[in-house]
Amino acid sequence: MSDTYYERLVDEDALVAYLSAHLGSVDAYEIERHQEGHSNETLFVTWGDRDLVIRRPPPGETADTAHDVLREYRVTNAIADTDVPVPDPVLACEDHDVIGSDFYVMEHLQGDVLRETEPERFAAPDHRARVGEELVDTLATIHDLEYEALGLGEFGRPEGYTQRQVDRWGKQLTWAFEVTEDEREIPTLHEVGDWLRDNVPETHPHTLVHGDYKLDNVMFAPGTPPELVGVFDWEMATLGDPRADLGWMLSYWRDSKDPAPELPELVTRFMEREGYPTRRELVARWEARTGYEFAHERFYRALAVYKLAGLGEMFFRRYLEGNSDDPMYPKMEDRVPALAARAERIIEGDEPL
Repeated sequence: MSDTYYERLVDEDALVAYLSAHLGSVDAYEIERHQEGHSNETLFVTWGDRDLVIRRPPPGETADTAHDVLREYRVTNAIADTDVPVPDPVLACEDHDVIGSDFYVMEHLQGDVLRETEPERFAAPDHRARVGEELVDTLATIHDLEYEALGLGEFGRPEGYTQRQVDRWGKQLTWAFEVTEDEREIPTLHEVGDWLRDNVPETHPHTLVHGDYKLDNVMFAPGTPPELVGVFDWEMATLGDPRADLGWMLSYWRDSKDPAPELPELVTRFMEREGYPTRRELVARWEARTGYEFAHERFYRALAVYKLAGLGEMFFRRYLEGNSDDPMYPKMEDRVPALAARAERIIEGDEPL
């Protein structure tokens, strides 16, 4: 990471002044950029004896609604006392004079986020099964929340959510294509978008949805058996269609029979090992827990991959414009066309659940 990029992320003097005013002065502090994420930027802050996390959007122009960190703060603040585990929210700031953007502060949870490998303590069939069960059970708990009682009745417009998802991600792609189509075009992705628009389910359940729910957006506690203790990255949360959440989670979950992933930088493969639930088993558990049927499953799985392609294309635009130093972003030149081909396979029934 260049010093220049870090300086675009945070004005340390202004941030220290802000934290001092709201949390009290301390004798010692430390600020460090967390480099695992690929969307919003995350800073780890040691503030005296407190461990905190700051979330802010990336610098530079971003697609509308794609990096709404204050939305994360609002929803986590609303559900902090429910059965959905989230880090305790601390502060939210709309004053761009502090670090150049909106940001919020939360407590730093301790545990493991399962990205590239499974913890050794989970390397047994019963623990592996529990990882998948905890993941899908927590998603079901999100979908079971009485959102109006939590003050989230105006958090979104659940009616028509799925249609808006197709339209919104089409617009995100259009935003990205303004720059990326000078490098290469992806006609298959346009065809996938057309199919999705023609096949939007007419009705769907109305629940709180996370919008980016997957294995590496949750944290497991130290020790065994596996216990899910935190759900992160709520920037896309709203009221909408829970089946879209499930389709998204499944797009990252691997079965042992699967071909190599199109996005190896974002998709881990350890859940192909013995003991982890299959996608079909995760779906059955979610259906049993929520009472909802995963109807129109090809649509929801194709929509998930279409959205993933949209993210990748936005990453590619940011790379081309010099607004990220993430080494994954230039790889999207080839990764996004591969994702378009996967969405097409799902639509045609060549990649079954």
